[in-house]
Amino acid sequence: MLLGTILRRLEDEEGAAVALEALGDIVLLAEVQAIGSVHDESPGAYASGATRRFAAAASDEDWLALMTAIEHGDDPARITLERMVRWSLARDREALAGPSGGCGGGCTCGEARADHAHP
Repeated sequence: MLLGTILRRLEDEEGAAVALEALGDIVLLAEVQAIGSVHDESPGAYASGATRRFAAAASDEDWLALMTAIEHGDDPARITLERMVRWSLARDREALAGPSGGCGGGCTCGEARADHAHP
């Protein structure tokens, strides 16, 4: 499956929610629910937004790590979703822990308020 196809499927909130649950990682799902609730997002909305944020803001190193993982893995869609969601969670946790108490310090969406929803 081509990466573009995977990303298009993850644009859909319902599809992203199903894919996230299919990962079977309850710890990851709980993290998505917790961080998503801060931004008033369902797990599907957070996962879908995570893929867009990764596509827009990930570094060359992040993309290289993703491509390498896909090349060595057996399920490109699973690897893509998991990597992009974990990348987004790390940035959101960092932003929430930052001195401003909300997004802006490290959030990839650029909002300066803690109570905003991701695009």
